[in-house]
Amino acid sequence: MKKIGLLSDTHGFLDERIFQYFGPCDEIWHGGDIGNMELADRLEAFRPFRAVYGNIDDPAMQRRFPLDLRFECEGVDVFITHIGGYPGKYVKRVRDILRAAPPRLYICGHSHILKVMPDKPLGLLHINPGACGNEGFHQVKTIVRFDLDGGRISNLEVIELGKRGM
Repeated sequence: MKKIGLLSDTHGFLDERIFQYFGPCDEIWHGGDIGNMELADRLEAFRPFRAVYGNIDDPAMQRRFPLDLRFECEGVDVFITHIGGYPGKYVKRVRDILRAAPPRLYICGHSHILKVMPDKPLGLLHINPGACGNEGFHQVKTIVRFDLDGGRISNLEVIELGKRGM
């Protein structure tokens, strides 16, 4: 079993409480718009770190992190990208990827809108952890924790870090 800490859209701001909430986690995953190398370095020094770059990430970040990340973790096929949409509203590029080979868990960021929803026709769970930085229109900063074990996703928790800008 692995406990995963999931965040997105930090835009260069790292709320120190993330280290407390992600303390029990085995890995940290980031859905893009990291913002700067220092933030990525701090998360990577804290726990094993997987990330994709987002539309605000500079060329150096784009060289360090991929556009898409596909891997297996604890028997769960995972696909992460930054701009992807959600069930019923996927962007074409991602819709084609998901239809060709649906993962069990599909993660994206970009919208700053927390969403956890199944795509029953594709048999996947979609998670957008919302945004935990101070940039954007979201009102509350959010992160997500969950467990992966034996091909199952369980114990999903949404954690609110307070109002944006605070």
